Amino acid sequence: MAGPYRILVVDDEVDVEPLVLQRMRREVRNGIYEFLFAHNGVEALEILNADENIDMVLSDINMPEMDGLTLLQQIPSVNPNIRSVIVSAYGDMKNIRVAMNRGAFDFITKPIDFEDLKITIGRTVQHLKMWREALQARDRLISLQNELGIAKEMQQSILPSGFPSDRRYEVFGAMEPARDVGGDFFDIMRLTDSLTGIAIADVSDKGVPAALFMMSSRTLLKGAATGGLRPSEALQEINMMLSDDNDAGMFVTVCYAIYDLETGMLSYSNGGHNAPMLVRADGGAELIEMPPGIALGVWLEADFGDRALQLNPGDLVFFYTDGVTEAMNEADEEFGEARLLELGAAAAGMDPQQICQTVIDAVREFAGDAPQSDDITCAALKRELP
Repeated sequence: MAGPYRILVVDDEVDVEPLVLQRMRREVRNGIYEFLFAHNGVEALEILNADENIDMVLSDINMPEMDGLTLLQQIPSVNPNIRSVIVSAYGDMKNIRVAMNRGAFDFITKPIDFEDLKITIGRTVQHLKMWREALQARDRLISLQNELGIAKEMQQSILPSGFPSDRRYEVFGAMEPARDVGGDFFDIMRLTDSLTGIAIADVSDKGVPAALFMMSSRTLLKGAATGGLRPSEALQEINMMLSDDNDAGMFVTVCYAIYDLETGMLSYSNGGHNAPMLVRADGGAELIEMPPGIALGVWLEADFGDRALQLNPGDLVFFYTDGVTEAMNEADEEFGEARLLELGAAAAGMDPQQICQTVIDAVREFAGDAPQSDDITCAALKRELP
């Protein structure tokens, strides 16, 4: 804190004020303490109500008009963060116990030993300093929690609220947010009457910076997708914009695909993201072969390739982030790709919503009571039977 600690001394004996100022003159001169004085509890309350910067009250018990024990009861209503030290007659344990029960931090006895008084005041001030630091830490935590709440709202606000479908295909996506705000997102975009774009992404880092970078990445992706670019061209354009001004060194992994509703052809490109899973109508499941490509925002001149996959009626493509495969249980085991493929092999005939919920439930069950450290995000596209 700036300036001296302000201590209100409350005592009806008139010689207390000059004695305190004389015996504590070095601390007063060095700007460590500043003393104010009152002669009873009524005067003390008037001073406390008029001066919100008082840190400590040093009060006698026996005083006219309002005694020290009554004053102790009144102080919290004025300022609950004031620390009180009571002055009692030697051996008066009954009043000392009452004082401690009413919130006194410490006590000293009469006749006052000023060396003991200095130690008691110093101990009280140190406790007050630690208390204030704890309050500041609490306030910072509340502020951070508020920021994280805003970031979570930002993250949720960009996710699709509805999913297009017709007789030719069906899509769905879901995200199970972690306690710490991450940067996962997915998007499903109707590009033309016959083309639908689907993307899933994971921004590095956590918290508000990740949420802001996620918003920028998603906006750039949507702009590139609606511009009619091939998947690799879209990633190339986004990467150039993210890499050009990226002092924070953040990056985003992205898998972006365009699905032709008429032919069942899925064209896709990859920016360092997890390989999607293909669930065949006949019950087989495999990870899709991915083209080369690194995370976006890392290297300005990075190249991205295209691949194409023919979907047969009943085939389903499952996109996900590493919050699925890298989910940990209490034994520090990862959920892993093998478990995901086992789920996929048993998922033939499921619709996109069913497989997303099945995977999320399986990850939750696997993790048990282990804390969720990352968002669990997935999306699925299925070619319908003719």
